Amino acid sequence: MNEDELQNIISGVGNKEPGNLIQAVAQKLGRSKATSTGSEKDNLTKQQEEEILNAFSDLHNLWVNNIDEKTFLAEGAEQKVYLCADGSNVIKLNDTIFYKYWADYFISLQLHNYFFPGTLYTLTGFARRENIFYALVQQPFIAFDAVTNLEFVKLFMQNNGFVWKKNNDYYHPGYGIILEDLHDENVLTSHDTLFFIDTVFYLQEGGSV
Repeated sequence: MNEDELQNIISGVGNKEPGNLIQAVAQKLGRSKATSTGSEKDNLTKQQEEEILNAFSDLHNLWVNNIDEKTFLAEGAEQKVYLCADGSNVIKLNDTIFYKYWADYFISLQLHNYFFPGTLYTLTGFARRENIFYALVQQPFIAFDAVTNLEFVKLFMQNNGFVWKKNNDYYHPGYGIILEDLHDENVLTSHDTLFFIDTVFYLQEGGSV
């Protein structure tokens, strides 16, 4: 693993790739001071973050309002999933219900892309529906051909330095990273290969690379 790249993601610097909208938005919001100081009063509220994202979307013309409802595939607690016209990708509308701050969601996307580049997330824009603010991300569509064996997931994670906590949750003691909810709907199997399609990363307070 490239520890410098991982440290840049955790610290909010990103991977410095030109045109990386996820990184640009994460830097725009900035990392909350609570990560390093533990002081909640220094954080932007989620509403304040949304105001920043609204202005950013206006400035860069990032609003998406043309999703075809006929392409709807599924809906979970945190997102709605649509099939792209090319049939090879999906668009996910995520309202970050699992995250206290939008900044943490964008860090999670970058961590996913670092650990699981085979199912890379690309931020394509934002939308507001019924007064709910969504980020739109695109990801390769994975057609599974077998039920995922969760013991294989556990072995894969252990081989990559993660420790099993409980249920389908893991953490990396060296990097201070928590990865939750890796059940068989979030990790798909295709041609004997595991594809992590929905991940929820968190940073442990005080964690570092």
